[in-house]
Amino acid sequence: MRSFWWFMLAMAGTLLLAAALAWPVYLAAMAIEPGWAFHRVVSRFWQLTMLAGVMACVWRLRLRGRDAWGYALPRRRFVAQLGAGLALGVATMLAVAVMIGGLAIRQWLPGLTMESLLAALGAGLATGLAVGLAEETFFRGLMFGAIRRESGPRAAILLTAVVYSAVHFLARTRIPAADVGPASGFELLAGTLRWFGNPAAVLDAFLTLFAVGALLGMVRQWTGGIAACIGLHMGWVWVIKVTTATTRAVPDAPLRWLVSDFDGFTGWLVLAWTCLLAWLAWRHRGRLPAFAARLSPRA
Repeated sequence: MRSFWWFMLAMAGTLLLAAALAWPVYLAAMAIEPGWAFHRVVSRFWQLTMLAGVMACVWRLRLRGRDAWGYALPRRRFVAQLGAGLALGVATMLAVAVMIGGLAIRQWLPGLTMESLLAALGAGLATGLAVGLAEETFFRGLMFGAIRRESGPRAAILLTAVVYSAVHFLARTRIPAADVGPASGFELLAGTLRWFGNPAAVLDAFLTLFAVGALLGMVRQWTGGIAACIGLHMGWVWVIKVTTATTRAVPDAPLRWLVSDFDGFTGWLVLAWTCLLAWLAWRHRGRLPAFAARLSPRA
C-alpha cells in the first residue's frame, strides 16, 4: 500500500499548496489578463502543482518505462484498441443518452441549430480526448500499475476507482471576484470538500463514478494497457458533453431522480447501465485478452 499513500500524499500536499498560494497566483494572473475566474486560476495552478507531485511519485516509486505508464503495447495494437474502445464508449453512452431523452428527463434546447450542434460535437471530442488521455494515464496507468505491483490487481482496481470518483467533486465551489481575498484559497478548498460532508446528496454520482472507475480498471487489467481505457473514457465524455450542451433538464420529469443533480447526466440510470456492462465484461473476461490480441495482429 506504500504506493497508494504516496499518491495520496501528493494529492493532499498539492491541494494545500494551491490553497496557500491561491491569492498571489490569482493576483499575478489578473495582472497578466484580467477577467479570470478565481476557481479556474486555482484549479489550473493545482493541476500544475499536481503534475510536479506526480513526477515526484514517479521518481520515488521508480515508475520508469512504458509499461509503468500503461503504454507497453505495440503502436498498431495500441491504436487499434484505442479505436475499438472509442467506438464502444460512444455506442454504450449514446444508448444512455437516448434512454434519458426517451424518458423525458432531458429535452433539446429550443432553437438548437446545426452550427451549435457541430460546435458541441467538436468541443466534446476535444474535451473527451484531453480528459481520457490525462486521467487514464494517471489513474489506470501510473497509479494502477504502482498499486498492482505491490498489492495485486484487485486492490489496484478498487483503490483507483475510489480516488477517481472522489476527485470529481473537487473544484466545484465558486467565489465571486468581489469576495476574493488572502484566505479565499482555503475557503475554496473547504467548499470543495463540502460534498463529502453531505454524502446522501451525491451518493448516486459517487457510486456511478466508482463503478466507471472499476470497469476501466478491469479493462486495464484484461487488455494489458490503457489504450482501450482511453478510448472508452473519451467516448463516454464525448457523448456526455454533447448531450449536456445540446439539451436541458426537465425539472418536473417524473423520472428526474434517475439523473444526478451533480452534473445532470450521471446517476442511478448510468450506474445500473455501468454495472450491467461490468457484469458482461466480467462474464466474458476470458475472451477479452484474446480479442485484444487479435486487434492489429501484425503489430
